[in-house]
Amino acid sequence: MKVTRLVWIVLLFQPAFWCGQIFAKPQMSGQKGTRSGNDYVTREVRHELAGVPWYSVFDILKYSVNGDQVTLTGEVTQPAVKSDAENAVKHIEGVERVNNQIEVLPPSPMDDQIRRNEYRAIYSQGSLQRYGIGNLQAIHIIVKDGRVTLEGTVDSEADKSQANVFANGVPGVFSVTNNLVVTGGK
Repeated sequence: MKVTRLVWIVLLFQPAFWCGQIFAKPQMSGQKGTRSGNDYVTREVRHELAGVPWYSVFDILKYSVNGDQVTLTGEVTQPAVKSDAENAVKHIEGVERVNNQIEVLPPSPMDDQIRRNEYRAIYSQGSLQRYGIGNLQAIHIIVKDGRVTLEGTVDSEADKSQANVFANGVPGVFSVTNNLVVTGGK
């Protein structure tokens, strides 16, 4: 009988224990701020921008967070990417205003050809192919009026230099600006 009572007591109190765990307020050990804090908003903006439809290797989206305002900058090839980026960010908890300064690049068959050639020149190289793996390539190729800007991140100075050399080797390019950031990873 004592064992049966013990089993009943455990069964009676176990749901209370689990409900207490489910409905308890999550503990944020080591984190300061609320869901509307700059760190939270920054993480959410990064996450939302990465999922913008039609965001490609030929676009670059940048942002800054200042309190409850997010400023979007960068260059995109499609107007829909600009509006989708703003729509994705303005619904984040803690964001009250979005200052959308993203530039839509003018349509140009010459620039489109340079984009394709730059992509082949950079991502066909064995040493740089790893930057093209996944949905979002690490090296973004921005082309405006025949001028190329490389944006993104690479693991080493050697990779940054190689990307620059291959980008400069594409015919029809007036200039190449290399804004790649070396992260030192891998």
